[in-house]
Amino acid sequence: MSQFCEALMTKTDIAAALQHPRRSLGDRHRSQSEKYVSLALDERGEVIADRAVNLEWGEQSARQAVLYDFTNPDNWSALVRVKTLLGDSTGIRSVLEDLFAVLGRKPEHIAQLENVDFLSNGIILLEASLEADPLDVDKWWQMISQSDGMLEDFSERVETLDLRDRRANVLFSRRIERVRESGHEEEFMTLSRLILSQRPSNHEAWTSLGRMHERRGEYSDAWLCYDQAQSFFPGKPVRDEFRTRMEKEIDGSKKTAWNPPGISQRMDFLRKMEEMASLESEEIIREVDDMESSGPLMIVHRLIAEERISEAFFKSRRLAAEGVEGAMEMYDELREMMGEG
Repeated sequence: MSQFCEALMTKTDIAAALQHPRRSLGDRHRSQSEKYVSLALDERGEVIADRAVNLEWGEQSARQAVLYDFTNPDNWSALVRVKTLLGDSTGIRSVLEDLFAVLGRKPEHIAQLENVDFLSNGIILLEASLEADPLDVDKWWQMISQSDGMLEDFSERVETLDLRDRRANVLFSRRIERVRESGHEEEFMTLSRLILSQRPSNHEAWTSLGRMHERRGEYSDAWLCYDQAQSFFPGKPVRDEFRTRMEKEIDGSKKTAWNPPGISQRMDFLRKMEEMASLESEEIIREVDDMESSGPLMIVHRLIAEERISEAFFKSRRLAAEGVEGAMEMYDELREMMGEG
């Protein structure tokens, strides 16, 4: 995690709990930042020495704006601008690294800019990144929907992105909702699984995928998705509500009673998600499976040590479904870890 991101997360406990952007709070903090900055500048836009402290207050407000609404490019611009006025080259670099994380890009890509003057070019780099990959979902969809080729390119690119960051996962979940709304159901389902394999705690993405399966009459798959969603967000019992709908439909039509998927189906589902979450080759995956037969929980511990949390999550839940002793406790710990991360 970048220095900038760490600073945001330690600023307030609320940050860790935010699943979605809050535009009104972002706008409020950005407006406050702009006021502080204006107090620090003279008519020529130069910093007034005895008012420079206002820039520090402006920087704090701008950081809060990004914290509360990372989807508004104006918030990012406000933050880079105030850091430029402060002469904070390292800070600008950290902001760009954090933006790259939101866009699913690997932060090390910025290593290509080692010789760039961030104070002179930081805002240019920011705007260029946002122009090529808009945070605004509607603007992004206008660009992508111009041709089927661009949608295919996007689908292929998602397979290469790092979407473990909470914000990146939310952003791309919103993007693929546009894919679904446009009628590309198969692409939506494939992309949903890719996104969820990297961050299984995205309960709204599970719910959306479950609804798609339910609408298609794929009830076992729908239940499995709703089950995942409810395990992360018990306050919204989508699995129980689905079961109630199924029972009412059966009662009204006199059909054979519907039953949730059995253990074997659940295990197959979790193994597929586990494989999608894996970063290793098929050969290494087979070696891991062989090791699992002698000490299944040892593999989970290894994955956690290597920070492969999503893969460890699906593996622990599959092992719990198989009745492996201690697997359910491990799964509960991972679920809490992912819910907090």
